[in-house]
Amino acid sequence: MKLYFATDVHGSEICWKKFIAAAKFYEVDTLILGGDMTGKAIVPIIAQGGGAYKVTLLEQESILNGQEEVDKMAATIQNRGYYPYVTSPDEVNEISSTPGRSAALFTDMVLTTVNRWMDYADSKLAGTGIRCFVCPGNDDVFEIDAVIAASKCVRSVEGKVIELDEHHEMVSSGWTNTTPWDTHREEADEALLGRIEAVIAQAKDPSKAVFNLHAPPYGSGLDDAPELTKDMRPAYAGRSLVPVGSRSVLAVIDKYQPLLGLHGHIHEGKGTRKYKKTLCINPGSMYEQGVLHGAVVELKPNKVGNYVLTTG
Repeated sequence: MKLYFATDVHGSEICWKKFIAAAKFYEVDTLILGGDMTGKAIVPIIAQGGGAYKVTLLEQESILNGQEEVDKMAATIQNRGYYPYVTSPDEVNEISSTPGRSAALFTDMVLTTVNRWMDYADSKLAGTGIRCFVCPGNDDVFEIDAVIAASKCVRSVEGKVIELDEHHEMVSSGWTNTTPWDTHREEADEALLGRIEAVIAQAKDPSKAVFNLHAPPYGSGLDDAPELTKDMRPAYAGRSLVPVGSRSVLAVIDKYQPLLGLHGHIHEGKGTRKYKKTLCINPGSMYEQGVLHGAVVELKPNKVGNYVLTTG
């Protein structure tokens, strides 16, 4: 069998569409999206009167004139992984002054986007025989799980073992070890180990499995991220890298030696690493540029066949 794996699209509309299109483009029968499907922020497009709007994207302020320019900017914002919200100065003040209003609006926009993504996938994949598996990651709110479950063609595999073919199963979890940002699906490495082991216990033969684990193994080079200062800024202008992956993921890979490890989480960690017989892959992420990094992997009965990292 041949699969396509990508991860960390973080709300980028164009990256999701490229992911769905990858099945046909790379001639694979299985699509797998690792964790962190959703975006991180709302970008308000604020009415100024007279048909003009003001927006600030990536610290650059722009004035938009007319609906056509608003629609174009909204598409740009979506492709960069943010959520555009057309509003007024009065509503901005109301949102900022009402406790919980901003968080509720953000969750609503996340769910609206994921619902649209599921509809898009269903329209493109129906009747093709192509399987599509997703696994929400540490940055993804739990509310998206029910939206994914309602899809006809996309299946969430969090905490599950599923059969890829007669020779291979896939063990999946989007949870990670703790991060500085206190995200939704993270926990101490000791607890994460118990979580992952409970999933692996469902597998018939872990040594022939694919471990789809969002966190990369600690010290693998697939987990190198910029060192941060105490105020959460990149140290030394981002030139100093430190390992931030999971010791639990490293432990289960060393213990079970699966054929393949599929990881993400660390956008800068693009690459491959071999642990004994296990090939570990982190395709990396450049979602803000609308670029989808991925990996095409051929699975043979007892080994990984040809594989290639892709950019598109």
